[in-house]
Amino acid sequence: MRLLAVARHLVATALLASATLLVAPTAQAQESRSQEAGPLAAATISVYPPIRGASVWNRFGQTPPSSHHRVFSNWGYLNDWAVDIYQNPGATVVSPFGSKTSAGSPVTVRVVTVTPGCATGNLADGGWRIGLEARDDSTGTVVGRADVMHVDQKPGSIAVGATVGPWTRLGQTGRFRYSSCYQVNGDTGAHIHLEVINRTKYSCYIARSAGAGLGDETVIGRVGTVNSVPRQAC
Repeated sequence: MRLLAVARHLVATALLASATLLVAPTAQAQESRSQEAGPLAAATISVYPPIRGASVWNRFGQTPPSSHHRVFSNWGYLNDWAVDIYQNPGATVVSPFGSKTSAGSPVTVRVVTVTPGCATGNLADGGWRIGLEARDDSTGTVVGRADVMHVDQKPGSIAVGATVGPWTRLGQTGRFRYSSCYQVNGDTGAHIHLEVINRTKYSCYIARSAGAGLGDETVIGRVGTVNSVPRQAC
């Protein structure tokens, strides 16, 4: 469930961002992770769109999680999968993690990364990257992380160490200047670049058609799963 305390029910361009955001680790390092021994999460956590209200999955068919570039790393490993979620500038950006595990245990989400998303370090080139970590409170297990990229107008309260709820405002969608890091020509191309990773093994995404509409309660993936490879559908 994405609900925190009281159930909420809300009704729920043109080119993709390029790969010059940050440098990724080697494929060899990623392969070693698939053999890594460690505790697995007792339950999974759903991943939701990082945009409040209506949004669009892979609007132009160029950023499916089966092949979209992954540019960020956590715990020394390239993230498991990535996708672009579209909405015009000004939409509220929120945490993609649900507030309860599949077993019904509460989830705590804290901010672990706040940095300009593009390698230039200039916010005008692509906005903020905000990294979030989800923990199963019943076991104390860190289940996974998500990197939320191209965030505009980040509040000062969104800082490393802060705890956020599923509806905490991380910022908003924006338009940034055209660059090698952000190749967008119009408002319909404004998007959030989302990357997700498990603490151990691999998380998964829920496959859907390009241009599919999303709402606040649309599950788009899960962390805490035990998939055998990255970029794998649930």
